[in-house]
Amino acid sequence: MRPNITSAAGVISLLDEQELDVKLFALQRLNELVDMFWHEISDSVGKIEVLYEDRNFRHRELAALVVSKIYYHLGEYNVSVEFALEAGSLFNINSTNEYVETIVSKCIEMYILERVHNATAEPGQTKEIKKNLEAVVDRMFTRCFDDRQFKQAVGIALETRRMDIFEKAILASDDVPGMLNYSFKVGLSLIQNRQFRMEVLESLVGIYRNLNVPDYISVCQCLIFLDKPQEVADILEGLIRKSDDSVLMAYQIGFDLYESATQQFLQRVQAALRQTAPVPIQTTAPVPVPAIDGGESAMEVDDQPKVEPQPSTAATPLTDSNQQLLDRITKLHMILGGDTTIALHLQFLIRTNKTDHLILKNTKDGVRNSMCHNATVIANSFMHCGTTSDIFLRDNLEWLARATNWAKFTATASLGVIHKGHEKEALHLMSTYLPKDSGPGSAYSEGGGLYALGLIHTNHGGEITEYLLGQLKEATTDIVRHGGCLGLGLAAMGTARQDIYDQLKLSLYQDDAVTGEAAGLAIGLVMLGTASEAAIEDTVQYARETQHEKILRGLAVGIALTMYGRLEQANTLIENLSVDKDPILRWSAAYTVAMAYCGTGNNDAIKRLLHTAVSDVNDDVRRAAVTSLGFLLFRMPEQCPSIVSLLSESYNPHVRYGAAMALGIACAGTGLKEAIALVEPMTNDPVNYVRQGALIASALILIQHNENTCSKVAHFRQLYAKVIADKHEDVIAKFGAILAQGIIDAGGRNATISLQSRTGHTNLSAVVGLLVFMQFWYWFPLTHFLSMAFTPTSVIGLNIELNMPKVEFKSNAKPSVFAYPPPLEEKKDRNKEKVETAVLSITAKQQKRKEVEKKKDDKMDVDEDKAEAEKEKEKEKKEEAEKKEKEEEKKKEPEATFEMLSNPARVMRPQLKVISLASGSRYIPLKDISVGGIIMLKNARPSEKEDIIELVAAGGPKVEEESEPEPPEPFEWSDD
Repeated sequence: MRPNITSAAGVISLLDEQELDVKLFALQRLNELVDMFWHEISDSVGKIEVLYEDRNFRHRELAALVVSKIYYHLGEYNVSVEFALEAGSLFNINSTNEYVETIVSKCIEMYILERVHNATAEPGQTKEIKKNLEAVVDRMFTRCFDDRQFKQAVGIALETRRMDIFEKAILASDDVPGMLNYSFKVGLSLIQNRQFRMEVLESLVGIYRNLNVPDYISVCQCLIFLDKPQEVADILEGLIRKSDDSVLMAYQIGFDLYESATQQFLQRVQAALRQTAPVPIQTTAPVPVPAIDGGESAMEVDDQPKVEPQPSTAATPLTDSNQQLLDRITKLHMILGGDTTIALHLQFLIRTNKTDHLILKNTKDGVRNSMCHNATVIANSFMHCGTTSDIFLRDNLEWLARATNWAKFTATASLGVIHKGHEKEALHLMSTYLPKDSGPGSAYSEGGGLYALGLIHTNHGGEITEYLLGQLKEATTDIVRHGGCLGLGLAAMGTARQDIYDQLKLSLYQDDAVTGEAAGLAIGLVMLGTASEAAIEDTVQYARETQHEKILRGLAVGIALTMYGRLEQANTLIENLSVDKDPILRWSAAYTVAMAYCGTGNNDAIKRLLHTAVSDVNDDVRRAAVTSLGFLLFRMPEQCPSIVSLLSESYNPHVRYGAAMALGIACAGTGLKEAIALVEPMTNDPVNYVRQGALIASALILIQHNENTCSKVAHFRQLYAKVIADKHEDVIAKFGAILAQGIIDAGGRNATISLQSRTGHTNLSAVVGLLVFMQFWYWFPLTHFLSMAFTPTSVIGLNIELNMPKVEFKSNAKPSVFAYPPPLEEKKDRNKEKVETAVLSITAKQQKRKEVEKKKDDKMDVDEDKAEAEKEKEKEKKEEAEKKEKEEEKKKEPEATFEMLSNPARVMRPQLKVISLASGSRYIPLKDISVGGIIMLKNARPSEKEDIIELVAAGGPKVEEESEPEPPEPFEWSDD
């Protein structure tokens, strides 16, 4: 109840009394009145402090509490916290008033700072934490446990680095698996310190393993970050030696590992698994490198595991159990190698290809510029990425043959995007374009062919790596070396192989601009995320010495890639590069920040990039800094528009372009309305390259969306077509519109772009692909790297034999919600009215005479022609009327509330929330179907025969292009 007094002066005067009981009464009353009369009491705060400092005064804690409240109202929060800590138990953290909540939050902040300092400080430089400060935080933890706010406890425990509380909060919750999943996501996305993240993951691994039913899938995801391939191999080995259910689990883990881990990690797991096989398993033999100068074969590489001979089963027959174990290990080996995943995705994309060829045809017919022709070829490769369908190229061979020089290089490389993942036939498909011993061919075709091989085998080099390495060694022209370096970098991405690094460094040191650009970039791809000191030292030193801007640009991106995911380990390098006098090295610093802190949303990294974006004197650096924001914020796409909203209205067009690209990267595939609202005005920007960036960014955001999932899709599709058809539009903007058409319909309208994998990891391939794609600003052939970011939106069910059984998934949404966009309708040619030409009077008289003479003869013919024309018009009207009736009937019919999808199913990302296995199915999924991707299915009725889906043939040229004619029908021979 509010006190009926207007001043605290009377109570304050009691502090001057000698009696202790009177002083106690005064303090008690002041504690009640301080929130209302703090401005009056603050003049006498010194008197209350004297009471607190008096060691003989028994109620010092009450005095401290009153002083704390006075300083709180005065805004001196740090002083207020000090006195609140001295108030002991009188400071009740369970109160819900503003004072308590503010002081508790300040206490936690102070505690976090001191704990983090002690964790990161050198030995001997740690500070002792006040016991009463720790007591307040402990009481806060107790309150969380009492209120069963376990997620809050986990958050505070991670911030304060209290691993004891972290583990206790997880185990005390009602839903331990749910809390573990939450803690795993928080650990990946919010913890910025690499060392502490490892400690958290170690703790999670221990909890996962101690569950009643160990969660091996999550354990292995943690072990990827901890870089412990041997432990992963041990888990997999243990599972494949058990029951069929455990084998299914091992296969599921294998698929998840391939989606999340690097090539280097997977190869080490494979090597450890091979050691456990009852006999050495057959690994893929390397591709023979063409003989050079008298038949010498390619040199063997010591770093690569040598192919072990297939054992003779006749000489050493295996027992049934060993044979079964060998089969299981062989299948798991193929899964970890990516062969199975790539083959399944290829099947999915071929089966479900819904590319609208009319879009490409209209674009091709509407442009008359070599740059736009180049863009059309690139857009075609995006639309058909992974579908193996090269129909458009085959139908327009003459048009394609006009490409010369680097356009020819890009067109040849586009075949690699179309046939991405079609690895078995890769060498045959590209044989026409690859370097041959018979004689020199077109250097641009050969270079493009090697680049295409790399695109086909992106992040899955295997056997083709040796072939590309051999071709790079023997290349004689800078163009072939350029394609060889790019192809080798893609195939050997993240392997950190020393022999490949040495060869690329050799190509770099030739000091050739064209070769050096690709070599610098390829070094970054091969050493991806290794933070190799030798590689950084070599590349940075050479970048400061070279006189070639192209080489410098390649090295700038390569340096950034080497520091991928290294967090604070990259800070020293970033500091050095950001103060360099060369602007290219300064924008390399911006991209290094983007790669090192990719997906973390780190505040310090964002501040650094924003500072660079508004302060650097070079436009390229400012553009790179703003673009890099997208890589930091992709886990929180809804925050990106608010951060770049002011930058999108900057006076500097390069900053506006960077803002558009940052939105495209961070919000890729989300269809976020706020992002589209910022991008849309930029499509009318007065500067041509800003319009280009806005068009490409809009396609990145709207990829695979339709009118139901995002209302702006139709508007932007029409805008792309309008920009392309407009004769007055700038070529640069047209280039962006053509690429946008390819991106929005990527992979036959069955692929999206996501920088985050289904398992919560950063999608390494997508991040690398988008970063290098951004360099098309300088070099168009690098646009093909975007194909690395395209992820098939599929749900694929597999049985224990790794075959696709016939099974249906239920989508609990109307079919129109996630339907394909409607195809374009070809407009019918209408006869244009001829303009009457001026006729002389003499010729007019002559024509009249002729008409009079022939009038009688032609009269009947004219009547017949008119009658035919009228009949055709009537037919057209009837057809149109029938179409309208059918459309109206469809509209009248109520749409179904669900849809059944057959395996393998196209399932868009928003659709995953409403997807489930059809009721009554004989199969049980091993993990939640709403995660998507490849899912192992347990057969609940193993005694019944399974229906297996037949594989479809891939497109492209075949070994025997022309089929033999059929034999003639039986007939009787007669001499006559």
